[in-house]
Amino acid sequence: MKTSKAIASVVAILAIAGACAPDAGTPDRPPTIAETLPFPDDPDLWPSIREERIRTLLAPAMRRAGVDAWVVMARENANDPIAAHVGAENAGGLAAFLFFLRDDGTLESLAVSPETEATALSEVTPLDSVRSVRRGTNMFDAVAEELSARDPDRIAVNSSNRNIADGLSWTQRNALVRALGPGLASRLASSEEVIIEWLSVKLPREVDIMRRAAELTERLELEAYAMVEPGVTTDADLARFLKMRMAQLGVVDGWAPDQNPNVNSGPDRGHSHATEKVIQPGDVIQTDFGIKVHGMWVTDIQRFAYVLRPGETDAPQEMLARWQHAREGSRAAFDAMRPGVRGWDVDRAQREVLERHGSIPIIWSTGHPVGYWAHDVGPRLGGAAGGAPPSGDASRELRPGHTFAFDGFFGWPQDDGTTKTISVEEMVVVTDAGAEWLVAPQEEWVLIPSSR
Repeated sequence: MKTSKAIASVVAILAIAGACAPDAGTPDRPPTIAETLPFPDDPDLWPSIREERIRTLLAPAMRRAGVDAWVVMARENANDPIAAHVGAENAGGLAAFLFFLRDDGTLESLAVSPETEATALSEVTPLDSVRSVRRGTNMFDAVAEELSARDPDRIAVNSSNRNIADGLSWTQRNALVRALGPGLASRLASSEEVIIEWLSVKLPREVDIMRRAAELTERLELEAYAMVEPGVTTDADLARFLKMRMAQLGVVDGWAPDQNPNVNSGPDRGHSHATEKVIQPGDVIQTDFGIKVHGMWVTDIQRFAYVLRPGETDAPQEMLARWQHAREGSRAAFDAMRPGVRGWDVDRAQREVLERHGSIPIIWSTGHPVGYWAHDVGPRLGGAAGGAPPSGDASRELRPGHTFAFDGFFGWPQDDGTTKTISVEEMVVVTDAGAEWLVAPQEEWVLIPSSR
């Protein structure tokens, strides 16, 4: 992206909040703060999406995972990580959220709750029904009754090496096993596959939210680059600027606040905080940045800039070539993303480009799922480094509704023994026809003049 284009993009933002917000105010009433935010509070948004997700996506996910029933135990203060996805986020006393795959492929869902909370839960639950039990009832015995009545062959519970599927405590699991007895307890299995199959697919409504959030994320990065004064501005200055803009717009960090945004004009540092390094002519600036909107969906985007030296009007030929190689690798990965391919295949497509152009070995995966977390669950676009065979999440197949953040790589050694890597990160959704950009990809360097 040429300097004039970058600045024009920032100017065109006008007021990001106003551009992204719904119609606000009336001729005789000024807009409220909520109306000027790009993602205003909407208490009905997530509940309606969650209900649709349970109704349309959970049964197919359970079928792919090969389970007939799924048990989630919810409680106050030490709740299950999956609680918000099944309507269990407000649990007080121990409650159970049960899902059954019927013979006809449809889903039956049931919450078993203490009577003191069952009435309120029934008013807001996304599940089919709520069974109220007397306070003090052994909840595990109540779960065993429901399971015995339906006699499922395979029962998923939240025990796993993967944290998002590991909400059932050791004490809870032992209590459940005792209540079920040897017969039903022998059918217990980890819910890991259910959760991965379910959460990795996003609804079109969710993709639309993520698309708008991605557009905002990129605009903020360009806005930050437009205020760089070489020799004065530090990496941390850009990070503080982005933090300020996030606060103004009512969005929060997409991942660990101390590492977001990661602004780096020096050698490769991986995922880390921005430092007080002063940006200088000739530097390549990496900004790895993500926001969370509506308290649920996150972005992960990187934009790169080159700081022109005095007298330069474009990046040097060597830098232009490196950029072109990174872009070529990105597009090879993009073209490889379609339903049925493995994450490993996408990674391999880019690595063939990097090997051909002489990049240093890239230790990072080409990409990862993104959505509810910056590193969401689903296929990993990686695993092909060093000729390794497909394994783990890299062997998972892509399917429509999967959303990814992925990098266009190219790395080179520097004279001081360090390395520098271009890793322009884009966001996409997989459709029946292949990958689709959530925000237009970066095509050229953002060029920053040596003086303002």
